[in-house]
Amino acid sequence: MSDDTARTGIFAGDDPFALARQWLAEAVKSEPNDPDAIALATADPDGLPNVRMVLLKEIEADAFVFYTNFESAKGREIAATGKAAFVLHWKSLRRQIRVRGLTEQVEDAQADAYYHSRALQSRIGAWASEQSRPLDSRATLMGKVARLSLEKGLNPDRPPFWGGIRIRPVEVEFWADGAFRLHDRFRWTLGDEGWAVQRLNP
Repeated sequence: MSDDTARTGIFAGDDPFALARQWLAEAVKSEPNDPDAIALATADPDGLPNVRMVLLKEIEADAFVFYTNFESAKGREIAATGKAAFVLHWKSLRRQIRVRGLTEQVEDAQADAYYHSRALQSRIGAWASEQSRPLDSRATLMGKVARLSLEKGLNPDRPPFWGGIRIRPVEVEFWADGAFRLHDRFRWTLGDEGWAVQRLNP
């Protein structure tokens, strides 16, 4: 851990995951909608980036977790590269967290537990949606939802193509708004000896 005596207050601490949980907890109290929404970035086979909003569902001891259809565009791109990045941004706090890292699927038991915690309609929706694929009409989708509701019953199993993605970061940046655009930025970089922290120019 590099030494920076100015890293106090909202930036204090020796664990970037604990710090991220603290910031998210503050955002839950002040952000009007989806404080856990992240802008998730992946890249296609040509290296062209894709970005979309998803919900961050867990901050683990050393990783961040979200859930998706593995056959979606993001699922396929993550499977191909093993990499992803995201940003959490809170207007109410004037803060953001940027993360870049390597990916893996979460364990089946963990994915099952989260899947079964969702509303029944959302669980059926996971079966019905061929995410990112063309759809001729909403009526087609809703018809499929109705059919699968009867077929799967009240306690559907988790689809084999749906589950969690864990991002193990190699870099985390904490950013807070400053007067006259003189923002505070601290980049945490993972190395052989653990996390090193460096202040960045705004």
